[in-house]
Amino acid sequence: MPTPARDLAAMEARRLEAARLFARGESQGAVAKVLGVTRVSAHHWFHTWKAEGRAGLKGAGRAGRKPQLEAEQLATVDRALRRGPRAHGFSTDLWTLPRVATLIEALTGVRHHPGHVWRLLRKLGWSRQRPTRRARERDERAIQAWKTRRWPQLKKTPAGGTPGSSLRTKAASRSSRSSAGPGRRAAQPRS
Repeated sequence: MPTPARDLAAMEARRLEAARLFARGESQGAVAKVLGVTRVSAHHWFHTWKAEGRAGLKGAGRAGRKPQLEAEQLATVDRALRRGPRAHGFSTDLWTLPRVATLIEALTGVRHHPGHVWRLLRKLGWSRQRPTRRARERDERAIQAWKTRRWPQLKKTPAGGTPGSSLRTKAASRSSRSSAGPGRRAAQPRS
């Protein structure tokens, strides 16, 4: 399950609201309660506000590293992927992560590790698919003939078409009368 994206604007608004409350003279505990945050967060915000003012509580902008590929470059990669591997000089019609990484580098000049390429593919809406492995000697007509003629002969069916009962083959339980008598364990004295 993917992690939900953080709403950076809402987080910044909450910190600025804390600054407004601190300026009104509210305590750190009261601010934490009003904004629904921990006292530790309110404590950090208070000391940042005291040292740097409201500007210190403003957001730093985007969280994480800036993407190396722009949206237009990703669209170019997507179009190239849809043309297939053979159109780009590969010997088979199978995209692998190293092949996609090579294609991305050729189109954009940006080198990605094959493990990271998978994230880009998911972002583009591609899914993981594995080709089915089939023997070269596979004979579809012979398989179909076996399924229609031989398999029905081998398949087990209930005898006589009468409903069966599992009671005929069920082992006797310890609580039934036939097994209630003293056995080897019952005959031994308890210690």
